[in-house]
Amino acid sequence: MNYITLLEANTYFLTRLSTGAWDDSNNNDREASLTMGTEIIDRLNYRGEKHDDAQVNQFPRGDDIAVPDDIKKACAEIALALLDGVDPELEFANLNMSSQAYANIKSTYDRGRPPEHILAGVPSVSAWRYLKPFLRDPYGVSLNRVS
Repeated sequence: MNYITLLEANTYFLTRLSTGAWDDSNNNDREASLTMGTEIIDRLNYRGEKHDDAQVNQFPRGDDIAVPDDIKKACAEIALALLDGVDPELEFANLNMSSQAYANIKSTYDRGRPPEHILAGVPSVSAWRYLKPFLRDPYGVSLNRVS
């Protein structure tokens, strides 16, 4: 089950600019991109626990009984990026590239601090901004006392 339905995503994109990749795609590709977006979201490490241990997806969590709107938006944003041709595997592979040239055109990247959304496999920085508040602190340590 995807975090956002095709109808919800269509409605979301009516209120957003630069949605050509979504607008130009067919419903099968849209559904596939939403499924891939859901899978990308489910691979991340979130704070708290699933609402129900038997649920397939990571959300809802804790006392929530519904998927938060920001998770739905993140799924739609990831779907849009995928339809627009962003390949998370290629983006990750390119983290090691510092310079690229074609004829007289040259691009140089500062890779001293790689984008965290690319490291996490999220192809959209907009989606990352929606997801980040739900994530566990990767540098946090949790201690529990056992008697």
